Amino acid sequence: MKLFLTCPKGLEQLLEEELKQLGVTDTKQTVAGVQCQGELEDAYRICLWSRLANRVLMPLFEGEAETADDLYKAVQQIDWLEHMRSEGTLLIDFSGQTRGINNTHFGALKVKDAVVDQIRDKTGARPSIDKVAPDLRVNVRMHRGKITIALDLSGDSLHRRAYRLKAGEAPLKENLAAALLTRSGWPKRAEESGLVLDPMCGSGTLLIEAAMMAADIAPGLQRKRFGFSRWTGHQRDVWDQLVAEAQARKAKGLLSLDLNLFGRDQDKQVLRSARQNAERAGVAEFIDFATCRLEDLDRAELPVEGEGLLITNPPYGERLGETQQLMFLYRHLGDKLKAQFAGWTAAIFTSNPDLCKVTGLRADKQYKLFNGALESRLFIYPISERKTEAAQTETSEKAPLSEGAQMFANRLQKNRKQMAKWVKREQIECYRLYDADIPEYSVAVDKYGDEIHVQEYAAPKKIDPVKTFARLQDVMNALPVVLDMPAEKIILKQRKKQQGSNQYEKQGETHRFKEVNEHGCRLLVNLHDYLDTGLFLDHRPMRKRIQQESAGKDMLNLFCYTGTASVHAAVGGARSTTSVDMSATYLNWAKRNMDLNGLDNASNTQVQADCLKWLRMQRGADYDLIFMDPPTFSNSKRMEGVLDVQRDHADLIDGAMRLLRKDGVLYFSNNYRRFKIDHDALADYEIKEITHSTLDPDFKRNDRIHCCFRITHKS
Repeated sequence: MKLFLTCPKGLEQLLEEELKQLGVTDTKQTVAGVQCQGELEDAYRICLWSRLANRVLMPLFEGEAETADDLYKAVQQIDWLEHMRSEGTLLIDFSGQTRGINNTHFGALKVKDAVVDQIRDKTGARPSIDKVAPDLRVNVRMHRGKITIALDLSGDSLHRRAYRLKAGEAPLKENLAAALLTRSGWPKRAEESGLVLDPMCGSGTLLIEAAMMAADIAPGLQRKRFGFSRWTGHQRDVWDQLVAEAQARKAKGLLSLDLNLFGRDQDKQVLRSARQNAERAGVAEFIDFATCRLEDLDRAELPVEGEGLLITNPPYGERLGETQQLMFLYRHLGDKLKAQFAGWTAAIFTSNPDLCKVTGLRADKQYKLFNGALESRLFIYPISERKTEAAQTETSEKAPLSEGAQMFANRLQKNRKQMAKWVKREQIECYRLYDADIPEYSVAVDKYGDEIHVQEYAAPKKIDPVKTFARLQDVMNALPVVLDMPAEKIILKQRKKQQGSNQYEKQGETHRFKEVNEHGCRLLVNLHDYLDTGLFLDHRPMRKRIQQESAGKDMLNLFCYTGTASVHAAVGGARSTTSVDMSATYLNWAKRNMDLNGLDNASNTQVQADCLKWLRMQRGADYDLIFMDPPTFSNSKRMEGVLDVQRDHADLIDGAMRLLRKDGVLYFSNNYRRFKIDHDALADYEIKEITHSTLDPDFKRNDRIHCCFRITHKS
C-alpha cells in the first residue's frame, strides 16, 4: 500500500533515514513529509516506532476535484463500509482550498455528508461525528485541483507519547526533541559516555526522549489508541505481535542501560512535572532532576566524570522574555561552557539566532528546523577552551574595560564627581547618576542607597541587537568598577515606550522592598518587581516643596501612585491627606509608606477610584493644596474612556480647581515631552510654569523629564 507520513518542516531527511532503519526502503521526501510503499505491518511499525513522524496516512483515493460537487463525488468513490461500522463514529481533518471551496469547515462538512449519505443509503443507519475518540479519522487535502482522501492510521499526532500530561511554558514537542537529539549525535553518544545535561530542562522532554532512545523504548508503546484501533481493516494479530516484540526490546534495553542524564531548572513546579513525566515514561531512575539557576550551574557538582552532551532549548524572546535581557542569559551560558565544559559538545536550539551570537562560541554545524510555525536553528558547538571557574573569575576581574566601557565609565565618574557636594549637602541617597549622556550608551543609572537601578532604553529596530547588547554589557562591566560595588547590587531593566498602565506592570515577583530616606521621610522602593521603583526621582524637589507648604493644610494627591507626595505633606504637618489612584496595589504601598513614618491613618486616607470620575463626583472646595501628576496616556480597563493628558488636561485642572479653596495652590505636573498648556481654556486661573525650579542637579541636563505648573484662583 501507499503511505504518506507527515512531520515538522526540516525533519524530512531524518524521517526518511528513520524509515529505512525500520525496513521501509521505497521512500520519497516531500515538503513536511515522506511518501513510501509498504505493507500494513510496515504502517503499524511506523506508528509504534517512529520518533519523528506526526501522522501516518493511507490514501484511499487520489484524483481531480475543484468544486464542492467534485469533492462529494470523490468521497463517494470509496466504499466506507469496508472501513467502518454503519453506526460508527468518524472525524474529518480537511485542509486546503480551491476555487469552489475556500473554507475548511465547509469542506469537512461536505466530506461528512458524502460518507453519511452513502452509509445511510446502503444500511438505513448513519454514523456520527466524534471529535475526541472517533472510530475512523479521515484526512482530506485539496490543492490545485487535486484531492487526496486518506485514512489517518495514527489518530492523535504521534508526537504525543502519553507520558507528558503537564508541561512548562512553550514546551518542545516530543518528535522535535528526538530530532534535536539525533542531529546532536544521540544515541551514538550514549554508547560512548551516556552523559547528558540540560541546564534549562523545563518539563524534561529532551532528557526523557534521550533515555527512551538509548533504552530502545518504542515511542508509541504507551499509547492506548491509534487511528487504526477501531478501523474494520485492523489486523489485531499483526499489531499484537509488534507490541510484544517492542515490550521485549524495552525490557532488554532497560536492563543494559547505563546513562547519566541531568536536568536542571530554576522552576520547582515545572521540575515536579518533569519527574512525573519521566516516571510515566519508565525512565525516571536514569534522570537526575534538581533545582538550579543557570548562574549557579557547576560542572564539578555533577557526580560523574567525562565529557558529554549539553543540550538545551532556552527562552528565545518570542513569548518568555525580552531579547536584550535574554542575551545576558545566553552570554552567561557561553561563559559557563567555555569555563567548565571543555571537551563537551553543546547543542543549543533557538528561534532567535541573534541570541546565540552573543555566546562567544563558534558553531561547528547548524540545522534549520521549524518549531511549529517558527523557523529555528540548532547550533552544535564543540567546546575546546578550558578554564577553571576560579581562573575565569580572576581573568574577568583583571581584564581592563573595553574602549567603549571606559568611555562610559569616564562620563559616569565625571557626573558622580560633579554631584558629590550637592549629594552630601542635601543628604540625598536616591538620585540619577547618568541619563543617556552618550547616545550610544542609552541607559538611565539611578542610585538607591547601596544599590544601582539601570534602565536600558529600547534601541530603534534598525540597530543591530547584538551591537546594542555589546554596549549594554560595556555598561554592566563598568558600573561595578566605577561605583566600587558587587555586580549583584546592580539591577537591570529594559524601558520601552509605555502605554496605558504598562508602566505599572509587574516585571517579577521578588517582593523585595527596600527602605530609603528623602528629606526626613522613610519610603519603600522595589527595584526588582516593577519597571518603576515606587519613587519618581525627578519629582524630589516637588515633594520637598509640598512638604514645606503643607503645614496645617488639607492636601489632595491625584494619580498618587505610591503616595510619596502625601507622605511628604503629612511629615510637613498637613492636617489631612487624601490619596486617589485606581491601583489597589499602589494604594496599599502608599499605606505602608504612611505606616513606616508612624502617620495617623485617620488623617491620611487612600481612595481607590478613577481620578476623572472621582473629580466629577466631588462638590465642595475641601483642599488647600493639590498635587496632580497624571500619566501621559492611559486606556486602562478600570477607567471610563481613554486619558490623553494633552487633550484632557484642561478638564482635569478645572475639576481639581473646583475642589481648591480660594487661597489654595494646585501643582500640576506631567511627563509628556511636547506638552503645551491650554492658557485660553484655563483663562480663569493664574498659571505659572515652575519646571526649572523643580529640577535638581541630577536632572538639570534633561529639562524635558517633566513639566510643572503652579495654578491658583485669580484674585
